[in-house]
Amino acid sequence: MGRWVAALGLAAMLAGCATDGRHRADPLEPVNRAVFRFNETLDEAVLQPVAKGYRAVLPDLVRTGVTNFFSNLDDVWIGVNNVLQGKLSDGIQDFARVTFNSTFGLLGLIDVATDFNLPKHNEDFGQTLGRWGVGSGAYLVLPLFGPSTVRDGLGLYADSYGDVIVNLNDVASRNTLYAHRLINTRTNLLDATRVLEEAALDKYRFVRDSFLQRRRNLVYDGSPPAEPDEEEAESSPAAR
Repeated sequence: MGRWVAALGLAAMLAGCATDGRHRADPLEPVNRAVFRFNETLDEAVLQPVAKGYRAVLPDLVRTGVTNFFSNLDDVWIGVNNVLQGKLSDGIQDFARVTFNSTFGLLGLIDVATDFNLPKHNEDFGQTLGRWGVGSGAYLVLPLFGPSTVRDGLGLYADSYGDVIVNLNDVASRNTLYAHRLINTRTNLLDATRVLEEAALDKYRFVRDSFLQRRRNLVYDGSPPAEPDEEEAESSPAAR
């Protein structure tokens, strides 16, 4: 579900128009659309109302602290993935962020690391597989988890082993923190949901195309190589 709600934010930030016909990366579109409708119904019935109540009760300052806390936990696995991708400098920065924020930032409630020129990174094992040359595979919409690909689905499984919360031994603490993180993430995306509702004629295609574009940019750190269609267009006589 976390991947699903995150995709709402990505879709709202990225512009794009869907093309007619079946998307070449989405051979399972009919099935994916059915799962998408299920996830959307669940989100509207459960997550959105809870998130709106959460935002109404907690002040912005408190919610910012909660967001920073979970972000600090994520930096551990982000650092591991940066190292696996050969980006040692970024990995060291990630581990330094955890140290600074955990020590001087009240267990991560305050992001002091950014003020020490230790920027926040965004890495996961799906991106690591992409850097290793593994293709994205077909687009998938996973029940509860939302937009993904074959590669990112495998990465999501690996990410669970690097998730500090998921690996807590105390079941009550694990479930409480996991639910709190989910609700906090969904709350942060409420405004993005409104923008998405207003901007997208076909929400499914909008989310899919935005997700695929965003994931491609993340794998290549914002500088992806030209896709085959782009290369053909550039080399065609009409483009000269």
